[in-house]
Amino acid sequence: MRWKVILSLTLVTGLATGCLASSPSGESAKDGLEETVVVYSPHGKDILQDFEKRFEKEHPNTDVQWLDMGSQEVLDRIRSEKGNPQADVWWGGPSVMFEQAREEGLLEKYKPSYADALDDEFHAKDYSWTGTFKTPQVIMYNTNEISRKEAPKDWDDLLDKKWKDKIIIRYPLASGTMRTIFSSMIYRTYQESKAPKEGYEWLKKLDANTKEYAANPEMMYSKIARGEGSMTVWDMPDVVMLKETKHYPFDYVIPESGTPVLTDGIALVKGGKHPKAAKEFYEFVNSKDAAKILAEKYYRIPTRNDIDDLPAWITETKIKPMELDWDLIRKKEKEWMEYWDENIKSKKQAEE
Repeated sequence: MRWKVILSLTLVTGLATGCLASSPSGESAKDGLEETVVVYSPHGKDILQDFEKRFEKEHPNTDVQWLDMGSQEVLDRIRSEKGNPQADVWWGGPSVMFEQAREEGLLEKYKPSYADALDDEFHAKDYSWTGTFKTPQVIMYNTNEISRKEAPKDWDDLLDKKWKDKIIIRYPLASGTMRTIFSSMIYRTYQESKAPKEGYEWLKKLDANTKEYAANPEMMYSKIARGEGSMTVWDMPDVVMLKETKHYPFDYVIPESGTPVLTDGIALVKGGKHPKAAKEFYEFVNSKDAAKILAEKYYRIPTRNDIDDLPAWITETKIKPMELDWDLIRKKEKEWMEYWDENIKSKKQAEE
């Protein structure tokens, strides 16, 4: 089995003009697939390495190469490579980002074999992307530092001054998850006022309690596990996985007033150099078997409605979805996040 895993932006930048640009696009002899498939994904090395091995076991003549980075970074990279696409598959990220990519002509339409198992909300009308997981957002906390009784119960509780310097947040500009959470907080008042001012004020108060913005999820997990911070806001499946499989001292609260439930997606990159292998990988990671593995081993909630015998934590967890206008959030997110970066985060840094 050939291992050409892409481990860092620095390495991939080199590969983009070297190895990736010259990757053979010819078909392998046995199954008609190309010899390479390149995947951009924010799903983390555990999932990516696992499914690399599984796919290459089924298709030993096709080498899976992947790049693990934040979903906003994936979108920005696919944009920058539009004239010479390096990726074949974009696996993971909020649906609002896939919609942006669809509007910009970055995605290839593809209706998968399991399309009948997806409700309308879990795919683009033209099938340029489909949903893979449902991802509720939660308040995560370190159980060695905070008891369940004293943990924040809702979003506004995070603004209590007693949590000053207790919160560590994934740097939002690089993270589709955090961009969506922040945009959802703004939307709560925007839907009535048609202005983001109150939402910005909320984010300023959260910033005042935030000790730092972690460059990537792993740094955030490590710092909170060590007690450098006590809590964050993040997606429920990752928190459950860290708690159950890595035994981190983490637990979570589902905000009482409701929470954004992101649709995590997958798409083929338009102009990808390995279209047959890309479609096969797309189908492979969304098969019934893959959905069960991802639910049981990696705590992902499938969008497919034909998956039986899901774990109890999925079937028994009660979640109140926040009512959101996803189309408006998609259109306003860039403006809102630029304001946060220029007028909220930077202002705190200047004061310090």
